[in-house]
Amino acid sequence: MHFSIPDTVELKDRSGSSYLAYNLHINGSFHAAVRFSDLYHFNEQLKKNFGGKITATFPPRKILSLTAVQVEERREQLEKYLQDVCQDTDVAYSSMFSGFLRNCQKEHSDALAETVDLDVFLMNGNKIPLKIVSTDSTEDVLEAAMAEIKLNENFVHYFALFLIKREEDGEAAIVRKLQDYESPYLSIKNLQGTYRIAVRKYFWDSKLEDKIMEDKIAMNLLYVQAVSDIERGWVIGPKEAYSRLNELKQSGSKKEYLRLARMMKYYGFIQFKPCITNYPEENTRVLVSCGDRELNLRLQTSDHKMQEGSFKVTRMRCWRITSSNITTEDGKKQENLELAFEYLLSKEHLQWITLYSEQAILISMCLQSIVDEILRLKIGKPIKSAKKKSKTKSDSKYKRCNSVSSTASNEGEEEQKSSSSPPLPNATKTTPSPSPSTTQKKKSQKQTQNFNYLPVPQNQAPQASNTKTNKVFEGIGDDDL
Repeated sequence: MHFSIPDTVELKDRSGSSYLAYNLHINGSFHAAVRFSDLYHFNEQLKKNFGGKITATFPPRKILSLTAVQVEERREQLEKYLQDVCQDTDVAYSSMFSGFLRNCQKEHSDALAETVDLDVFLMNGNKIPLKIVSTDSTEDVLEAAMAEIKLNENFVHYFALFLIKREEDGEAAIVRKLQDYESPYLSIKNLQGTYRIAVRKYFWDSKLEDKIMEDKIAMNLLYVQAVSDIERGWVIGPKEAYSRLNELKQSGSKKEYLRLARMMKYYGFIQFKPCITNYPEENTRVLVSCGDRELNLRLQTSDHKMQEGSFKVTRMRCWRITSSNITTEDGKKQENLELAFEYLLSKEHLQWITLYSEQAILISMCLQSIVDEILRLKIGKPIKSAKKKSKTKSDSKYKRCNSVSSTASNEGEEEQKSSSSPPLPNATKTTPSPSPSTTQKKKSQKQTQNFNYLPVPQNQAPQASNTKTNKVFEGIGDDDL
């Protein structure tokens, strides 16, 4: 998870008293405005339950009201605390952590736990109408949707819920994968624009489809996604293949359609918006897609030919997300995102490659999902089974009551206001494209969050203190290069 707190906001509680809240963003999207006192008590609860695992430094309490400078310092400290504490996956993916975050969203939205209508869509536009509780988690909603279409529970978690946005040009773009720390109904309710929640598969090894295709409903989910991806140009093949696919579609031969589609290039990939990279040259405009254990970059050469470079996930030593909080001339906050990964180009040759993309966090999450799948398959661990859980008390444990919060805390502020790179593998150099606009900036504050590491000798690259090793890469050798 990528946390950021770009700014603060002054709010009023139910009694009309003003307090300062910190605007919490998770994975690039606003989640909730949270009080310092709530975060303080949450940290105390984490230390009680996880003990020595909680090594992140939490900013101290203050008796007197904070100055503007002190508020800014605390904002940065809280942001770093959340980034550090979620480095431990046992903590970050615990029911306590997700329960606290869901309750923050619930309290910010001033939402009651009530029965509501929510539509979940398939990739062909067909919808699954649901009756859910407004505060249900993402996992609850996914399992309810899959139960509604009678999908075998063994296959439920091969799929996931995604937030989709209809762009001005009519194209549907994947915004992010919905996570269990949020309530989908509240997430989509608070958004402006044309959004919908859609079901997509969330695994990368196409061989896993062999078993899934034996189930009629699961196969249909794969089929409608394949048709959607092919029609939008995410999957590429010869004209003859497209003609044959159209014939199979017209005849209703779904299984044969999928078998042919799986033989085409970029099948099962998620394609992202065009962005800028520093590879093979600075300011190179590329089309990025992720799938089949690789990150793929496609670019157009000066003679209008397409070239591509494939970066295998198993040769990425690590990657990191860097966010820059920009204040524009009109006073609005803007977050610029970068994803950089250190790649083993050849034996003993590591190089940092950077993507400047508004979808950097989504790309990072896809990379992490691929790594998780590699690890899971390596040890033979089955995918999570759908088990309808009884409601836990994790949400109510952190329920915010303003009267209690204000008396339990003495917080005074709650009442106040690089150089050129070698060419892509098998690709020619290109004419540089314009870089992202950097005009109208007033200030930039950079925060970096590191992710997975591939073990290599320490003298080849600096180690960061808040990163972890992926044991799946320990066996890499010269033959893998």
